[in-house]
Order: sequence, then structure tokens, then C-alpha cells
Amino acid sequence: MDRFDALQAFARVVEAGSFTKAAQTLHLSKTTVTQLVQQLEARLRVKLLHRTTRRVTVTPEGAAYYERVVRVLADLAEADAGLAGLTAAPRGRLRVDVPSPFARLILMPALPKFHARYPEIQIDMGVSDRIVDVIGDNVDCVLRGGEVTVPSLIARRVGELQLGVYAAPDYLQRAGTPTHPAELNDGATPTPHRIVGFLRSGSGRVATMPMRRGRGAAEESVEVSGRYVVAADDGNAYLAAGLAGMGVLWLPRYMAEPHAARGELLPLFDDWQIDPMPMYLAYPPTRHVSAKLRMFMEWIEELMAGVALRSSRS
Repeated sequence: MDRFDALQAFARVVEAGSFTKAAQTLHLSKTTVTQLVQQLEARLRVKLLHRTTRRVTVTPEGAAYYERVVRVLADLAEADAGLAGLTAAPRGRLRVDVPSPFARLILMPALPKFHARYPEIQIDMGVSDRIVDVIGDNVDCVLRGGEVTVPSLIARRVGELQLGVYAAPDYLQRAGTPTHPAELNDGATPTPHRIVGFLRSGSGRVATMPMRRGRGAAEESVEVSGRYVVAADDGNAYLAAGLAGMGVLWLPRYMAEPHAARGELLPLFDDWQIDPMPMYLAYPPTRHVSAKLRMFMEWIEELMAGVALRSSRS
């Protein structure tokens, strides 16, 4: 039994929750991965995994062993990368997944500079606003807005996005201009306003938006849920619905700025505040932060700093 292969197979099965998915990401057969884990258990004389026909779960002993295995694999990968980094520039294929509006408006326009800086890095970019199976899909990292709730991933905060409330002139002409966020909630007015719903990935629920103004005893807060006739789980489709006059929407300022400048969207509730949306890069604990991944993370942080600076001036 190759100890390294066995440890890597065990760690990947724990993270993927499946021998089949682990085998796919390791480019091995399911039989080989199963045998490696069985040999590891036989050598340790400990049951590391519970197997049923439907799922694989880790035993208490396996969970404790996994935490140590992750550190060992990371140390080995760091040693290899450190030696390679002495003689070579970052290179190779990097698989990432990013939100669709951010890819279209921020990443893709900036890619020529990244390529000029790191010409040997090849980026395979998945573009979506949905939850990605980082292990099963063999993705090196994902960029997402909001807190990362998957405990098996390491999350690195790379910045935050300022948010605002907007509506198309056509919508406001038909429905009137709301003067208070509570007017957007269903039943707040005889003729209720509409929002464009944004469907949270995984839950399928429409996101609500907490807003506040004032400070201390004078602080006022409201959580807007709203009534909608259309909801989308993709940022570009969400924006398109707002531009078409389907309702009020909450947008990162970098998405709204071009349309607001052309009068296609009008800002609402300027005296109200919305907490910024944190942005995270997340990756598996066994996926070593290689030179190419580290360079990509640092580049994303640079881009986020530029977005924040531009939003603060608007």
C-alpha cells in the first residue's frame, strides 16, 4: 500500500462523502479508492468510515484521524510547491467558480492584465450563482458573496460589496416612488409595491434585506421581504428583470452604476443603510494553496479593493 495514496484517498472520500466522487476527482477507479481505504483501515486496525448503500460517513476515530491527515497532506504539498517555486513561475490549470455578474463586469475585463502577469496560468472559470460541489466537481476555489456555511471548506475573506436599492423609471411611473422600505412589504399599502426576488442557492427561498437608519435610540430598522411576480437565482437575470420594470431590487453598486449613469435605474432610500456583502474565496482543506491559487487570490483581493474604492466615490 502506498501510504500517500491511501491518505489522499481517505481524505477525499471524507470530503466528498462518496467513493465514486472521490475516485473521479483523483482520476482513479472506485475499486482502487475503496481498496486504498480498506488497506489503511487494516493497517490502523480502526474503522474510519461507515458505509451504506446510500452514503458514506466518517466515524469518530476517522474524524480525528482526518484532521491530522489534512495537515500532513498540506505540509507535503507545501514542500513540493516551495521547491518548485524556487525555479519556476506559477503555472498550470486553475479551476474556479465565480458569480456571473462579477465574472462579466469585473473579472473578464481584468483578465488581460492577469494573463500578462502570469502567462503560464490557465483558468477554467465556471460562472454561476449556485452552490458548487467543490470536491465533487474538482474545483480549486469558489468566489461567493455572503458567509460561507459549508464547514468542510476554508474561507478567506477577500473584500466586501456595497449595496443599494434601485428601480427602473418605468416601474416607478406605474407604481409610484416608495418613501420608506416598509412600503415594499406585502400588505403595507393598498396597492403593494413589488420586488424582484433573488432565490438563495440551495434553499430556494427568496432573500430578505435588512435595512436601517439613524443611530442609538433613534435607530430604525426594517427587514424587507416583499411581494414578487418573478424571482431568479442568477444575478444577470435578476438585474434584467429590474431593468424591465418588474420591481424594486437590491444590487451591488458595481452592477448598478452603469445603468444608473444612463438613467435606466434610479436609487431609492438614500438615507437608509444596508450592511455590505462580504466576499469569500473558499477551497477544500486538502487543496494546497499552490502558487497559482495564491496569485489568483491576491489578484481577486486587488480587484475587490478597486471595486470598493470606486463604490465609495459614487
